[in-house]
Amino acid sequence: MSDEISPPLDRTKPAAPVLYLDGVSVVFDGFRALNNLSLVVDPGELRAIIGPNGAGKTTMMDVITGKTRPTAGVVRFRDHDLTRLDEASIANLGIGRKFQKPTMFDALTVFENLELALKAPRGPLACLRWALTGEARRRIESVMEEVGLAARAQDRAAILSHGQRQWLEIGMLLMQDPELLLVDEPVAGMTDQETEHTAALLVRIAGKRSVVVVEHDLEFVRALGSKVTVLCEGSMLSEGSIDHVQNDPRVIEVYLGR
Repeated sequence: MSDEISPPLDRTKPAAPVLYLDGVSVVFDGFRALNNLSLVVDPGELRAIIGPNGAGKTTMMDVITGKTRPTAGVVRFRDHDLTRLDEASIANLGIGRKFQKPTMFDALTVFENLELALKAPRGPLACLRWALTGEARRRIESVMEEVGLAARAQDRAAILSHGQRQWLEIGMLLMQDPELLLVDEPVAGMTDQETEHTAALLVRIAGKRSVVVVEHDLEFVRALGSKVTVLCEGSMLSEGSIDHVQNDPRVIEVYLGR
């Protein structure tokens, strides 16, 4: 038996980031949509991304989800090189994306939309044998409670309010059990009450998974209480608390305009 003593475990070592972008550039016909962009998102973190129109926010989300290939740079999700994977493979890794306009089946109920989104085998034979188990039903009911739609379970999606439709789509993504959720302008067109509900929902979701929110509404961003990254011309302009970035002279000049 060896007398060698193993070194003590380093329990202070920070967890590896969920999302890691370094030196990412995207060039379209000579135009730099992203310019040497770097971003690190930790496990369970809620991050807000803001910036003027054309800052590169959507392109950044497109790169992460495989819709756009970067011209240069590193894009990693955990240990996976996302630049080598297609959109379906990236989604299967555990990255979910919610676009600004909700997409769902209007003729189906809230429950039925969540049932269709349930993470389950999708092959022809599996579909033929599919039956809703008690565990799956409990999962759907849990997500309806989480997004605030339990009372609307049997209502068709078509009759939901704008805010409720947004929450349903977030719920449909949660049914896939993503580790990273990308959310694009979730409160555009919402009432004040719906906006407040959405902020609380995203704060609850984060911690269980990482959430990146692209948004223009700075009061909503403040309600998230998260680190804020400001993009401008495809690069990171500023990063920190909402108070920090709102008082950054560079951000005031190019985005806040006061």
